[in-house]
Amino acid sequence: MSASITNSTTRYGWAAIVLHWAIAIIFIGQFALGFVMVRLTSQRTAFELIQLHKSFGFLLLGLVILRIAWRLGNAAPALPRSVGALERRTAPIAHFALYAFQLALPLSGWALVSVSMLEIPSMPFNLFVMPNLPLGLSDAAESFWTAAHWYLAYAGIGLVALHLVAALRHHFWLKDAVLTRMITPSSDPE
Repeated sequence: MSASITNSTTRYGWAAIVLHWAIAIIFIGQFALGFVMVRLTSQRTAFELIQLHKSFGFLLLGLVILRIAWRLGNAAPALPRSVGALERRTAPIAHFALYAFQLALPLSGWALVSVSMLEIPSMPFNLFVMPNLPLGLSDAAESFWTAAHWYLAYAGIGLVALHLVAALRHHFWLKDAVLTRMITPSSDPE
């Protein structure tokens, strides 16, 4: 039986799995890239990495919006019966927080480049010029959005780490299917 693109009652489908892992890789990669690019001494290399960071930020924003739309149209599989009441209440909150940070982080980066006094255009993957958000240019706004982007990045990576620990706990300690259902797609004919 072939795997389904949509979710079943017990497993995620291909669409949710591909979006989940693509977003995860880009989100973690963006954190690493951002960490490195602000510590470089070569301005040319830093500039190129910042442009790459912006490109992946716009890609991340698009994928997260697509993921949220997909999630709204495809119910998540039910948690295994072994999952306790506290986890059943907190899991949706944690997932909501992950989505919120995955939206807020690229939006704060977009706001940052939109208010920057340098007025350097954003060209995602050198394909087109991304218009700035309709925000006023100012040093104060740039300082605010720089700090917001920084704090959101560290809080977001903290949430991702918590999410990873929870998934590994389910897989290795509780030995349930919470992690494997995000790796192996559904083949249910639903």
